[in-house]
Amino acid sequence: MVAEKPSAARNMASALGGTKGSYKGTPYEVASLRGHLYEFAQPHAMVDASLADAYQKWDLSNLPWNPQDLSWKREPQKNVADVIKALRSALGRGDEIVIATDLDPSGEGDLLFWEAIDELGFHGARFSRMEFTDESKASIQKAFEQRRPVNSMQDEGDYRKAMYRSQWDFLSMQFTRIATAMGRQSGQDLVLRQGRLKSAMVSLVGDQQKAYDAYVRKPFFQNRFRDENDVMYTNPDEPRCDQKGQVSQQYGSSAVVLDSKADKKAAPPKLLDLASLSSMLVGKDVKANLTLSTYQKMYEDQVVSYPRTEDKTITPEQFKDLAPLVDKIAAVVGVDAGLLTHRQPRPTHVKPQGAHGANRPGPKVPSSLDEVERKYGKAGRLIYEMLAKNYLAMLAEDYLYEQQKGHVEKYPDFVGIANVPKIPGWRAVFDPDAGDDTDEGDGNESGKGLGQNAKPFIFEGANKRSEHPTMKWLMKQLEKRDVGTGATRTSTYSEVTNDKAKYPLLTEKGRKLRLAQAGELSWRLLPGTRIGDLGLTEKVYADMRDIAAGTATAQERLAVVADWVREDIATMTKNAASMRAELGLKEQVGAAHAEGVWQAAPGGSKKVAFKRVWSGHMFSDDEVTKLLAGETISFEARSRADKPFTATGALGVGDFKGRKFVGFQLEGLDTPTKWSGRTFTPAEVTELLAGQALEIDDFVSARTGKAFGCKVRWDAKAKKIVPDFGSGDEPPRSWCQVTFTDAQRRDLAAGKTIRGTGFVSAKGKTFDAEVAWKEEGGKKKIVPSFG
Repeated sequence: MVAEKPSAARNMASALGGTKGSYKGTPYEVASLRGHLYEFAQPHAMVDASLADAYQKWDLSNLPWNPQDLSWKREPQKNVADVIKALRSALGRGDEIVIATDLDPSGEGDLLFWEAIDELGFHGARFSRMEFTDESKASIQKAFEQRRPVNSMQDEGDYRKAMYRSQWDFLSMQFTRIATAMGRQSGQDLVLRQGRLKSAMVSLVGDQQKAYDAYVRKPFFQNRFRDENDVMYTNPDEPRCDQKGQVSQQYGSSAVVLDSKADKKAAPPKLLDLASLSSMLVGKDVKANLTLSTYQKMYEDQVVSYPRTEDKTITPEQFKDLAPLVDKIAAVVGVDAGLLTHRQPRPTHVKPQGAHGANRPGPKVPSSLDEVERKYGKAGRLIYEMLAKNYLAMLAEDYLYEQQKGHVEKYPDFVGIANVPKIPGWRAVFDPDAGDDTDEGDGNESGKGLGQNAKPFIFEGANKRSEHPTMKWLMKQLEKRDVGTGATRTSTYSEVTNDKAKYPLLTEKGRKLRLAQAGELSWRLLPGTRIGDLGLTEKVYADMRDIAAGTATAQERLAVVADWVREDIATMTKNAASMRAELGLKEQVGAAHAEGVWQAAPGGSKKVAFKRVWSGHMFSDDEVTKLLAGETISFEARSRADKPFTATGALGVGDFKGRKFVGFQLEGLDTPTKWSGRTFTPAEVTELLAGQALEIDDFVSARTGKAFGCKVRWDAKAKKIVPDFGSGDEPPRSWCQVTFTDAQRRDLAAGKTIRGTGFVSAKGKTFDAEVAWKEEGGKKKIVPSFG
């Protein structure tokens, strides 16, 4: 049985009685992937040697790529050699290989299983598929007993559609090359990443930001009435004036006539997905990437449900599973169980369809929110509280209010409405707008209802300003247009707003969202393009359905990408000209690369091409001449953190992910620029020499061969890399291949013992343990306990 990740493997082992054994007469062994073990190689490594140079260069003359040139060769991800070795060994022991990965609507679970089978060469085996909605004991046992026979990889529609989507997204790298080339031709040395969801986010935020920034307030003045209960009475035909003095004051006070009363109900809000949940938490200073990572840990402990679901409802079985836990969950989050009187499934929330079900609390209920915070930090506490209250709201009664309508007796064209709350129902359990100062709420809500008398006044209003883009606003727009799933929207949002990235597309300041520099350039290049079309994802998903059904092939549907690339080159070329005119930029012909004979090249002079822009500095013709002559030059540059520093260096041969290239090389670090088995990228070298500390998680121990992470900095005096594993008073960032959260490190530093899972020993064995930060042998260190 091949599970998707170690946590899923542990749940399966728990359901069946162990990692190895026999369940109802069938001997089994549980093995595990760790997500995707393989990824596509770089384009130039997928083509014939005669084409490699063209596919490696970012020049537009080498686009579009021909999908038929690509071998779709894969290479292992970082730090998965041990996982691959263990999986290969386990697969060799089985008579039947069971696909026990997640059932994703996108087919992702099937893809990561079959790519491992493909690379390891186990196509001749006997296969079956376990189909389960979640990782509960009952679901796993039922899926094990009802395994579906599988003939081959290509017979599986889920694999075919997932492979197509993966190939399409790989080909979309061409759109990044187009946008980046256009930016560089405009003198902007930025990588402008494009993609189905990234480009949609940039287009939406850019358009909304433009509308918000272009707002000009145009006030108007109008006669209205207000009663003693602050209910307003308006006449839509009453003239609006540009100035207050222009309003005729022809009205006097009058009694209010009650025209009607009617009871109305509002049902509980729909269940949350990750995008909605993360949008609400951003308002509480929890970044999207922290929501994702924390939720994943909570899911692995079965405290919350499966994260990457597309479902908006839950099944009757899932409703039934949580029913016995409702009162316990309510007690944890401080909800009065007496409010939860609607214990029957609501047809709006519970439907006999779906897979994993909407996001909700998991089967393991914590003892308190304090326990949740100790284990998962503040973010975990907020996640559980919000998710639980949202779910419990479904079990409360409808919100009931009385709607009163009336008019001003002497001037019946002036009407007012008051919504008087009667029974709070679910609103006493969950407030979806809590802390959201951008939501206007119900302007007609009144605790007292209509008053007895109304007085005229001159109302000052204005044209409505477009809403400032926020994560909540953006996620609503994407959902409305059906672009991506909730989890995919959240993960992509986390990526494009990451302030530690070199070229973020969007920036967050509080709740407000704006285009970053790279995003601004992308937004100006996207109008009219295929990659910027919000309907593109719909097209790809339609293709996926056809490919899964066998009515189309990936080869047929990928063929159109080449035409789209040609179209977008032409469209972005026009947009780039407009962008330069609007921003006052000059076209930099040939600015991307410099060419010439490098006289100091190793082995003798030779013709070379190298990037003309380095860390925000464009080499002048004189500097290019000096570099080709082998001279050392100095200039003012800016680090990734936008700090100025003096760069000194010469033309040299660098190494990036195993690929040699000619380019400007800084002086200062020994060659090669490595530490603990890892070569620093040119950008990282820049940061180190500018005095920045870098946190890197893929160093390799020379003693054990295991990967580890830590902060490193460049000691300018000693001319060496200095690691930071935490001072003698601070716990390390990681131990036995598990990285501690900030909250866990604080607990350890405070002398608390924490529970950890998935540690890996020096011999490669996985174990769980309670760990503490204690003094032993005269120094502090992590001390495990297995009691």
